Amino acid sequence: MSVITSAATRRGFLRGAGALIALPALESLGFKAFATPQPVASPLRMGFLYIPNGVNVHEWAVTGEGKNYNLSSTLNALQPFKGDFSVLTNLAHSAGRANGDGAGDHARATATFLTGCRAKKTAGSDIRLGQSVDQLAADQIGSKTRLASLELSTDGERASGRCDSGYSCAYQYNLSWKSETMPMAPEQDPRLVFERLFGDMGDAPDLATARRKRYEKSILDFVLEDAKNLQRRVSGADNRKIEEYLASVRDIELRIEKTEKMQKQLPAGTHRPTGIPKGAQEHIRAMFDLLLLAFQTDTTRIATYMLAHDGSNRSFPDIGVSDAHHSLSHHQNNPDKLAKIAKIDKFYIEQLAFFLKRMKETKEDGGTLLDHSMIVYGGGLSDGNRHAHDHLPVILAGGGNGTLHPGQHLVLPEETPMTNLYLAMLQRMGVNAGHVGDSTGVLGGI
Repeated sequence: MSVITSAATRRGFLRGAGALIALPALESLGFKAFATPQPVASPLRMGFLYIPNGVNVHEWAVTGEGKNYNLSSTLNALQPFKGDFSVLTNLAHSAGRANGDGAGDHARATATFLTGCRAKKTAGSDIRLGQSVDQLAADQIGSKTRLASLELSTDGERASGRCDSGYSCAYQYNLSWKSETMPMAPEQDPRLVFERLFGDMGDAPDLATARRKRYEKSILDFVLEDAKNLQRRVSGADNRKIEEYLASVRDIELRIEKTEKMQKQLPAGTHRPTGIPKGAQEHIRAMFDLLLLAFQTDTTRIATYMLAHDGSNRSFPDIGVSDAHHSLSHHQNNPDKLAKIAKIDKFYIEQLAFFLKRMKETKEDGGTLLDHSMIVYGGGLSDGNRHAHDHLPVILAGGGNGTLHPGQHLVLPEETPMTNLYLAMLQRMGVNAGHVGDSTGVLGGI
């Protein structure tokens, strides 16, 4: 086994039989790499989290502006992090509207969210949209990390076929687009995400997986000896970092393996998806933990995560909502349906709070992982009943490496293109982009 260090990034990698484990930034490695110790800025990360079917707009809306605003009942779970995010009001996606193409707002909502482009209405193979903001960034800075970008989902994958009113399923099930004709399929299985992040880079994936199963050992078991040797060479602070990091990786791996073992106990012939937790919250949080690790280890700096596709009919029995989400979104101002939508909205916000808490607890270079990130949370519809593509529910979290001013409610001019926000984020990432979709300029004030 060997320890591979990178002077440029202060990243370390532990390589073992069938595994390559990326380490968090270690000061000890960095100081050894330079003849004269030099400060190295933490990399800036960018993530996009998507929620479907609009929200209960009255329960979502906050009161007040600027720093002196009050969170709504829907956003109450975010109170401990009020200084770490901003609420943005009046962002819109005009390309999501019919524009002469008739029905299909759910397909257009998802397709437009990161592209700002109008989707060609087709259920065939002649799909056409536009490059998404994450892939614009990946083209220019993706080479700095092992994975140019990471695409996650807690939905199934559908790359073709007819979905919403004559639109290809590719529009509805993909947030990320490499080009106007090539969606980047997201992964929903935590096991496969884990393999992609921490699997072997030399052997073929099947061989690496077989090797691990043959010895019935954790991926980490192959590198623990090397990790112990490394811990004897680094500072006390770095030693604790390695311990905490390896513990978090093992925790995720054990949870995935526990899910798989439970599924193996099902009766013969039962369909058993591998590695995917049964409960929505457990699944979502497992993916958030993997996303955090991907950012923490600088395995990637760019990620998208579709918590559910627009038009999703998932129900939420664990929170007392057995009705299908999409059906509820056509509430026709029915108080009972609106109350259930608010419950779903709160559920998703609680998952965001979980992620922000984990990000804020992860210390890095005199700050936190949240300080060194820009996280967009939102959806392509506001009121699902009207299929409204304006007044979108959008939260921008993180400090952007000191370039953002969180802790405010920013009320923008009506119909401000969502893509103007993306231009501002790309600028902070050091990405040269003249426009994103229908953008009209760089959004200020954030």
